[in-house]
Amino acid sequence: MTHEFSGAADAAEEWMRSWSASVSERAAQAQAMSQRVADLSVSATNGDGAVEVTVAASGVVTDLRLGARVRTWPSDEIAAEILTTMRRAQARLGAAVAEIAAQTVGANSESARAVVASYANRFPDPPDDRDDHGQASRGRGGW
Repeated sequence: MTHEFSGAADAAEEWMRSWSASVSERAAQAQAMSQRVADLSVSATNGDGAVEVTVAASGVVTDLRLGARVRTWPSDEIAAEILTTMRRAQARLGAAVAEIAAQTVGANSESARAVVASYANRFPDPPDDRDDHGQASRGRGGW
């Protein structure tokens, strides 16, 4: 009887060690994902390259570059191009986060799905580059 109990206890102890190691590994993977996402930044440019916006993982603009051609544009067009390009950069965060999640915790993990869904909800794809009349925005040349 004691031999059977000892075997069961050993098996239970081994299961607990394995489970604990698995939890520790998942926690380390989640920490790696969190750190890589925190360090993330993504850039986008407008159609002609005259406006470039970089955003941090939070979606906050961290860099804005305007080409010389922008000086000839009306101020409302400059503002619109900056905002559209910013939204484009923010929308790219989701794909970048999905890639990080796949590399760290696995694309199908619950953590990955939750984080990626959060980015998709916060930073949806911007509408296409059409003006209020349904016409495509016209390019103005590069820098």
